[in-house]
Amino acid sequence: QVQLVESGGGSVQAGGSLRLVCAASAVPDSTNCRGWFRQSPGKEREGVAAAYERDSTYYADSVKGRFTISLDDAKNTVLQMNNLKPEDSGIYYCAAGWVAAAPLLPGEYQYWGQGTQVTVSS
Repeated sequence: QVQLVESGGGSVQAGGSLRLVCAASAVPDSTNCRGWFRQSPGKEREGVAAAYERDSTYYADSVKGRFTISLDDAKNTVLQMNNLKPEDSGIYYCAAGWVAAAPLLPGEYQYWGQGTQVTVSS
């Protein structure tokens, strides 16, 4: 059974940093991409960052230069978030899937974690 478990969320002040980790188990070898998404109340889930297993990475314009996505040897996905802003608040989800061409679109992913809350205060 595929499991994606997020950790590292919490509450920080604006300008602070958080490191999210998505521990993956039983993810099929057929997947080629890992992503981080976030959702805040009243808004749709949006793509934050994504990484193909062959090193290509993608970021939402709102987080470029502040967030970094990486994969470790165990296929865990890490999202380093620096210089956080109140608008970065939300529930952060990690995802895995076989993604053809749109790595920041939620519909491209087949497997999802349960999410971790990030709250940034001004």
